[in-house]
Amino acid sequence: MDGTAIRPWLAQYDPGKPTAIVPDYTDALRMFQDAVARAPDRPAILYFDGSLTYRELDTESTRLATLLRQRGFAPGDRFAIYLQNVPAFVIALLAAWKAGGIAVAINPMNRSRELAILFRDCTPTALILHPALFGEYVNLPEDVPHPSIVLTASPFDYQTRNDPRLFANIATEQRDDDLRAALRAVPADAPAAPRFGKDDIAFLVYTSGTTGVPKGALNTHGNATFNAQVYRDWIELEEGKPVLGIAPLFHITGLIGHIAAAFITAAPLVLSYRFEPGVMLDSVEEHRPAFTIGAITAFIAMMNAPTARREQLASLTKIYSGGAPIPPSVVSAFRDAFGHTIRNGYGLTETSSPAVVVPLRAENRIDPHSGTLAIGVPAFNADLWVVGEDGQPLGPGEVGEIVISGPMVVPGYWNKPEQTAEAMRPDGFRTGDVGFMDADGWFYLVDRKKDMINSSGYKVWPREVEDVLYSHPAVREAAVVAAQDAYRGETVRAVISLKPGMEAEPEEIITFCKERMAAYKYPRIVDIIDELPKTPTGKILRRELRV
Repeated sequence: MDGTAIRPWLAQYDPGKPTAIVPDYTDALRMFQDAVARAPDRPAILYFDGSLTYRELDTESTRLATLLRQRGFAPGDRFAIYLQNVPAFVIALLAAWKAGGIAVAINPMNRSRELAILFRDCTPTALILHPALFGEYVNLPEDVPHPSIVLTASPFDYQTRNDPRLFANIATEQRDDDLRAALRAVPADAPAAPRFGKDDIAFLVYTSGTTGVPKGALNTHGNATFNAQVYRDWIELEEGKPVLGIAPLFHITGLIGHIAAAFITAAPLVLSYRFEPGVMLDSVEEHRPAFTIGAITAFIAMMNAPTARREQLASLTKIYSGGAPIPPSVVSAFRDAFGHTIRNGYGLTETSSPAVVVPLRAENRIDPHSGTLAIGVPAFNADLWVVGEDGQPLGPGEVGEIVISGPMVVPGYWNKPEQTAEAMRPDGFRTGDVGFMDADGWFYLVDRKKDMINSSGYKVWPREVEDVLYSHPAVREAAVVAAQDAYRGETVRAVISLKPGMEAEPEEIITFCKERMAAYKYPRIVDIIDELPKTPTGKILRRELRV
């Protein structure tokens, strides 16, 4: 059964809402330009105590596009954006499009070795980065393609607050290649920007590399604008209501769920350099955004912040989480703390963010058999189904690989025809995620195929064990991985961190799980550490915990 067959469920939550949509835009730049025309003097970016209006953002990005052209940037060239959540990121993204190029979003946590992998793959003509990252660029091997245009952007630009929680250890030096200094000498009356088609590439977004070498997903203008509209119409985002940038902008969630969602609603995007729970809570209280989507670990951190107050999140009524499974116990605890429900959304870099979303007017659904929180139902125009090892569709309740088809799925990977053919098959994109669908068309994520633990011949999915661990009152974060075992082949190992002020011993945690799970599932090993390793998006890195 695919999404086409199950979409009528939407009527029970929101009668009259269409189950499919016709795109308003096929060009992300045009979507932004319409926002400029509708609300030129409305803030486009709110960055601590600073702001840029839509008119100012348009002018700054046009100047940068002109500068790129003057220095030899040609249509189709790649512009690498190696920045945190700062206004220059959005300026550079727009400038790449206005110059006819492709933006390449790069994780600012990457070091020279990782940067070299990406540069060999996408061969960027231009690069913008923070001064503090310049050493990573300088240390690139000589055989790596070096951009001919290099600019730096200070995180101190466009604001004066310099919050010590974020900026205390950041040098304030200004380089000769500083973006704002360079733009002052460039006119804002550049030639008309190009018109893109829906199949033109808007940006390359590299997969996180949690299961191998990163691949550059070809996110098209059509992918980006379609899912911006999914956010707007599905979650009922209001024109001009601020969007909170809690996820990194280099990630597909930040690009679509923050930047594109703000553009399509001509809304201010609230940025705070990078995630810090106290700063994020203050940003919500100050700028009063209504919507955000981010990793569940970010919401856990905000909930456990010592300064957190219920009223700080009063405006944030539409909260979604994606990128990692959500333990039901965390949703309940967050609602108790702040009065708001966190709803699930599911997508991947290759689906340009959301493909499955919990309806705004629906309650989260929990599978009565496994206790798993549903990831939602297929969003507009998305077809989903579950297949077995033989590639044949499975029925409700049967566990297999999730397959997705629809206008949000990218056409492939940059310079990787074999990997493209393996994942983007004629009938749909193979996600590599294991899950099942219930009889009403709700989908549930079990785990990544590669993370399954084989203990004495029994399948153990880490996600199920993690949900039990999160229900322990002292557990803040948890990850479950396989450990080698002479008797069982593999056994279950749990790595946890504790909530501030709480105490627990490994034996206590093991007993807690043993009382709640089958004998082959509960962890035989429990390690307690201060912080679990994560990607910059907040996804816990199980691979770094394997021994």
